[in-house]
Amino acid sequence: MFRYFGFGSNMNQLSLRAKGVEPLTSQRAVLRGWRLRFNVQHFFRQEGGVGNIECTGNLSDCVWGVLYECPDEALAPLDAVEACGHGYDRVNVDVETESGTITAFAYIGIAEFINEMCLPSQRYLNIIVEGARSAGLDAEYVTALARHPVHDPGVYPPFQPPQGDYPQFNRTSLAQYPLYTVLDGAVFDMSEARRQHEYLKGFFGGKDMTLFHLKRLDCSDHSETMDDVRHRRFNQAQRQYLDAFLHEYAREYRYVGRFDYSEE
Repeated sequence: MFRYFGFGSNMNQLSLRAKGVEPLTSQRAVLRGWRLRFNVQHFFRQEGGVGNIECTGNLSDCVWGVLYECPDEALAPLDAVEACGHGYDRVNVDVETESGTITAFAYIGIAEFINEMCLPSQRYLNIIVEGARSAGLDAEYVTALARHPVHDPGVYPPFQPPQGDYPQFNRTSLAQYPLYTVLDGAVFDMSEARRQHEYLKGFFGGKDMTLFHLKRLDCSDHSETMDDVRHRRFNQAQRQYLDAFLHEYAREYRYVGRFDYSEE
């Protein structure tokens, strides 16, 4: 078992479970002498910045969050979705709870991904605020969170694949290309991605990431299935969210074809 202090989207237990982590217990907690930031630059531009904590040494500063006890087998999936060792590192912190001071680990951003100009997306902030309210965190802290400025991603039109004679892939043929990834039926080659995306080659490569992204929408109830993806049963919010990611995938990677879901 390990103890983990979540201060960002992982305060929201729906979000945490979507990442493959089922906590054994949870309780509200506060980390004093630190402050919350949103200066870890997301891998994709439209998502702005994500949560980080910085030590100030000033005990009037505090970060509210949720202290979880988790089974040991949850550590690997949690490290994976938090890009531990790439975008974040794990550190030990002492948090105050109703039962006393407890040592737990938390994720902090590494220098290469820090961008002081970043703001959180509205989607991300909504997930955080809902998690904080559900956990019963300090009311003034939750109100300040809800009022935090957000990133403006601009408007993304419906995604149109580039014109040309591109191949069609299925599960079998995609398996031959471990650096290809799929989003909403579009296949992208990640082999020439920038260095900051090196981690995602292993995380996204050889996989369809559509369901992964859909379950991270702030309006998701996590009931989405691959059958919904296969038949493209998307509401307007889901469609807009996927279109934004499709445009950013096309910016970061090379479009190489279409994926055939009929053989799934």
